[in-house]
Amino acid sequence: MTQGSSPAPRVVGVALILIGIGATVTALSISLDQYGRWGARYFPLAGALALIALGAAELRVADGARLDRRHWPAITGLLALSITYVWSISAFGYLLSTAVAAPAALWIFGVRNAIGLGLAAVLCPAIYHLVFFELLGVFPPLGRWFDLLDIMGGP
Repeated sequence: MTQGSSPAPRVVGVALILIGIGATVTALSISLDQYGRWGARYFPLAGALALIALGAAELRVADGARLDRRHWPAITGLLALSITYVWSISAFGYLLSTAVAAPAALWIFGVRNAIGLGLAAVLCPAIYHLVFFELLGVFPPLGRWFDLLDIMGGP
């Protein structure tokens, strides 16, 4: 490392790799479906392996690279949204939580079109529900306090 360079890329790279390894172990501990297939493991495992790859890529950043702080508000907002989203799924179920989180995530990334945000609130939960719960057969997380699937006649 050159004099005056930041250790941040190395720290971030190692942290991503360690989190990716932990996520990989956790993804592999997800039970097989009733037919003995990986089913629910695919997407968490892909995300975990992507974290490892991103960590390895971050370690390759030149020693003189500086940490760009202008994106920190968006990163902080996305982190807060993700924590709130995971909590809200347990309280209000997947559909309602996704209907709120999808346009909020798009807002953080700069989408300001009201029609686009409204479409995201409807289409994201519908498409994700179709892919994960109908086509892949993953059981949807139900909300403790309220769940839209109760009204719609879901599982």
